Amino acid sequence: MKLSVIGLLFLAICENCVAQENKTPAKLQQDIEQFLKTQQQAWNQGDLEKFMESYWKSPDLTFSSGGKTTYGWQNTLNNYRRSYAPPKEMGQLGFSNLEVRTIESNSVFVLGNWKLTMKDTTTREGNFSLIIKRLNNSWKIIHDHTSLKSR
Repeated sequence: MKLSVIGLLFLAICENCVAQENKTPAKLQQDIEQFLKTQQQAWNQGDLEKFMESYWKSPDLTFSSGGKTTYGWQNTLNNYRRSYAPPKEMGQLGFSNLEVRTIESNSVFVLGNWKLTMKDTTTREGNFSLIIKRLNNSWKIIHDHTSLKSR
């Protein structure tokens, strides 16, 4: 009888450990939310170069949108410049419904929604998923998949 109780207790503890492993610690959640807030502020100030500081400056960065994948930091910056020039016409960006999930101690998966309100008050919105990794003591987006909501 004691073995059964101990066994059940052990199973309950193990289930709790697995559940805890998939939860993102509050501090990490706050760090990632602040990271994205900084990126959002850079966009809203029309500072595309500062906005791009959050991305991994590597030819291995991937950005998927509109059925295409762009490889590399510079190519991603060039696409943003083509789509959102001049800077004062970039609109106001907002993120919402953020879900941060720990992958490993140094990487997270983020789901969320974005909304871009242009100067003429038209809006574009959709969802995104990011893989963000800690590289050289700072968080960097290594993959971004952004989708536009169908109207």
